[in-house]
Amino acid sequence: MQTYFGTKQILAREMSRQEYNDYRGWTLPADEDGTDEGYLVEYVDGGDSNHPDHSGYISWSPKAVFYTAYQSSGGMNFGHALEAIRQGYKVSRAGWNGKGMWIAISCDGSRMVSTEGFWSTHAADHARRQGGEAEVLPTMLMKTATGEILLGWLASQSDMFARDWGIVQ
Repeated sequence: MQTYFGTKQILAREMSRQEYNDYRGWTLPADEDGTDEGYLVEYVDGGDSNHPDHSGYISWSPKAVFYTAYQSSGGMNFGHALEAIRQGYKVSRAGWNGKGMWIAISCDGSRMVSTEGFWSTHAADHARRQGGEAEVLPTMLMKTATGEILLGWLASQSDMFARDWGIVQ
């Protein structure tokens, strides 16, 4: 078997194994402990609904397995924050000093920009020499504490190891 690492967005609520079986209208198997703590998990980023009260696929996860796999969207690590950015969300750190700061991706993929679309004279000159346009790649951008947009934001080592990332609504 191969090893896989996954990141997905879910909805979840605490629910014992017995409560989950009751919710689904199932009988708890004789060899399972109904008092096991865990979570009802709804996958919102894929999978057809398997319950009339949910739009996504639902399942039950034991508490220890859940905590190993998932983090609250208000206490994410940098890898989960980066995946949220790839999906189009803005994220920020609770530990940042400035209020209202966030980071996001500049665009959802590379795109061709015409000479007139560049405000940098150097980039516009490059586009002109390329026949009137140049390919622009995605970059990270930040809204600073003072309201400017900073293009080309880079994470510090503190940012990369932090576990206080959250999605900005």
